[in-house]
Amino acid sequence: MQLIISGKNLEVSDWLKEYVEKKIGKLDRYLPALSEARVELTLEKTRNVNKSQVVQVTLRTNGTIMRGEERSSDFTVAVDTVAEKLYKQIERYKGKRAHARTQGEKAPVPQEIETTAETPRIVRVKRFPTPPMTEEEAIEQMELLGHNFFVFANREHGKINVLYRRNDGNYGLIEPGI
Repeated sequence: MQLIISGKNLEVSDWLKEYVEKKIGKLDRYLPALSEARVELTLEKTRNVNKSQVVQVTLRTNGTIMRGEERSSDFTVAVDTVAEKLYKQIERYKGKRAHARTQGEKAPVPQEIETTAETPRIVRVKRFPTPPMTEEEAIEQMELLGHNFFVFANREHGKINVLYRRNDGNYGLIEPGI
C-alpha cells in the first residue's frame, strides 16, 4: 500500500507522520487489496477551536474508493477516530462483497468522487469515470463513501443518474428526461 501524507496550512512533523503511518498503515491488514491511502491533515481557521484540525483519508482498492473525515482539537484524536470509521467501512465493504459472491454476482467495481461546495460559486471541478453499474452497486458505493448523493452511469440504459439519500432514510433516483 502506498501511503501519501500531506499537510494543508501546516508542516507535518515527523512525529505526526509516524503516528499517521502507524494508525492508517494498519488498515491494509483488513483489506489486503488496498493500493493507496491518501491522508490530508488540515489546520483550519475556525471560531470553534475543537474542530480546527481536520483529517481526511481516502482509500483506493480495486476501483472502489472509501473516504473518511474527522475534525477535532487534536490531530491524534482525529486520526484515531477516522481510522475507526474506515475500519467499519472496510468491514461493511467486505461483508457486501462476500454476500455478492454467495449470490453468484460479480463484486462491484465503481468509481466515485467527492465534491464540496461551501460557497455559492464553483471552487472545485472534478472529473471522474462513471463505469456502468446497477442501482444496488451505486447505493453500496455511496454508503462506502458516506455521501448523501452519488452520480453514476446506469447499466440498464447507459444514462447518467443521480442517487440520493432521502430524509426518511430511503433513496431517491434522478433519471434524465427526454
